[in-house]
Amino acid sequence: MTDRDRTAVRLLHASAEHSYDPEVEIDWAAPFVPGRYFVPPHRSSLYGTALWERMTEEQRIDLTRHEVASIAGLGVWFETILMQLLIRDYFNQDPTAPHAQYALTEIGDECRHSVMFGRMIARLGTPVYQPTGVNQWLGKWIAHTGAGPRMYAAILIAEEILDTLQREAMSHSDVQPLVRMVSRIHVVEEARHVRYAREELARQIRTAGRSRLHFDRLVIARAAYLTGTRLIDPRVYRAVGIDPDEGRRAARANPHHRETLRWAGDRVVTFLSSLNLIGGPGITLWHASGLLPSSGS
Repeated sequence: MTDRDRTAVRLLHASAEHSYDPEVEIDWAAPFVPGRYFVPPHRSSLYGTALWERMTEEQRIDLTRHEVASIAGLGVWFETILMQLLIRDYFNQDPTAPHAQYALTEIGDECRHSVMFGRMIARLGTPVYQPTGVNQWLGKWIAHTGAGPRMYAAILIAEEILDTLQREAMSHSDVQPLVRMVSRIHVVEEARHVRYAREELARQIRTAGRSRLHFDRLVIARAAYLTGTRLIDPRVYRAVGIDPDEGRRAARANPHHRETLRWAGDRVVTFLSSLNLIGGPGITLWHASGLLPSSGS
């Protein structure tokens, strides 16, 4: 048995022992707790800005309600792409192989996660915030053509950033119980997906040609730019009476939000850097994403 299959066997066992049904585990009818935020307040994109100081406490809480919906909407969007990539890859695999069977198991997990995020967005009563325009087109292109290093690296960026944010949210006393429970379920199950994707990516890097990696670095950089700039959709600011362009500019200039992006991206940036997947023409996109450490770090 190969190392790849041994990993898959361990992950299959972990999936059997530590999987959750959000329909059963979450009390979807429970009322929201008055005065609780939907993300830790210091992670709100406008925290510490003049706009934040002008908002009432109710407006601040409402902003975070829309921000967590934006994060969940982006999560569903990336998970939908991932499921298409995995099923295309599975089509060419041996169905008796453990790594192929784990790919199907992960698809099952992602189906439940997408339903869970969708139900949470509905419960939040917000619009569905997802990429539009050229970003939507690029998502469809990745879903239909993604393979090899760019397939796993692009998805890892979104998965690991969401994981970092949710690890903090699930144990934060100021966060609504619904968000904490959704975060907890996703963190437990996503840990398996991250491990699988990291090992697959490292394995594929060893066999990829130089010209292939040159192109893949650019695609990965574009995925990083999308994630960093659309984690918080500018349309969320309209919910609290702020012009979306004004809110976006304030968030991009906000040192607290810039630090949150760097903090959330630190783990995946370190990993991708170790595989030499950050650099080349795409480095400008990486810097624009806000995910790279500051030059003074």
